[in-house]
Amino acid sequence: MSRYVVAGCGYVGTRLARALLPRGPVVGVTRSGESAFALDRQGIDAVAWDLDDASAAAPRALGAPAVVFYLVPPPREGAIDSRLRHCLARLSAAPTRFLYLSSTAVYSGVNSEDVDEDTPVAPLSERGRRRLDAEQTLRSWAERQHVPWTILRAPAIYGPGRLPYDALRRGEPMIRHSEARPASRIHVDDLVAACLLAISAPQAKNRLYNVTDGTSASMTEYFERVATLAGLPVPSLVSRDEAGRRVSPALLSFLTESRRVSAQRIRDELGFAPRFTDLRLGILSCLPAP
Repeated sequence: MSRYVVAGCGYVGTRLARALLPRGPVVGVTRSGESAFALDRQGIDAVAWDLDDASAAAPRALGAPAVVFYLVPPPREGAIDSRLRHCLARLSAAPTRFLYLSSTAVYSGVNSEDVDEDTPVAPLSERGRRRLDAEQTLRSWAERQHVPWTILRAPAIYGPGRLPYDALRRGEPMIRHSEARPASRIHVDDLVAACLLAISAPQAKNRLYNVTDGTSASMTEYFERVATLAGLPVPSLVSRDEAGRRVSPALLSFLTESRRVSAQRIRDELGFAPRFTDLRLGILSCLPAP
C-alpha cells in the first residue's frame, strides 16, 4: 500500500486527498495550522508548512518516501516558483513518484489551432512564466535525484463552488462572439481522476500531459451558459479592446490567454475519459440541488 502526500490542499487538493484515502495513508500539506485542522476534521492527516518561509523545515511527517502530488500555486509575483524550490530543497526523503499540477498558461498559442504537448512554450504572462519555471525546476531536480515525475497541464478549472457567480453579479462584460477565442477547461472531478490515473500508470513516468475536457467553448459562451442555467443576468457583450478597460485583471488574464488545448496524448496513452465532456451537463453538476 502506497503512502501519499498532497501538497496544496485547496480546491483541487482536498478532493484529491479524499479520493486517495482508500488507497493508503494520506498526509495533506497546507499553509496554516487552521487549514490543517480543517483537513483533520475531514479525516485527512494534515500538517502546516509555509513554503514562503525559506527557513521553515519540512514537517517530520514528510520524512518517509511517498508518492507526492504537488498542487501548491506559485507566488503571485516574480518569474520563479520559490515555493517549489523551497519544498524540493527541504525534503529529507526522495519521493517514489512526483506529480506536479501545472497550467496551460505555459503555452503561447492563442490562435484557432490546437495546442499540444509538442507546441513550443512561451508564456504570455508572469503567471505562465512562474509555471514554466516550476516545471523546469522539478524536471532538473527529479533527474538528479532519480525520481520519476509526471506533469499535468490544466486549463481553467470549474466545479461546485467555482462558477463565475461573482463576476456575473457584478455585471462584468464578455467579449462579443465574433472576437472571442476558443478556450479549454476541465471539471474538478475529471482533473482529480486524471491525477489518480497518471500517478498509477507506469507509462506516465517522466511524461507531460495536457488535461482538458475536449470542449472549446469560448469564455463568452461559458459565462452565458452559467448565467442561463443559474438564473443570473447574462453578461453584456463588448469589443475586445473595451473588455481590456472594463474587465477585472484576473478575468482579463484568462480572456487574453484563451486557447484550444488538445488532450489527445493522455487519452491515447492513459485512456483518460473525462466524465464531463458536455459543458451544459458539467455546469448543471455544479449547481445546488433544487
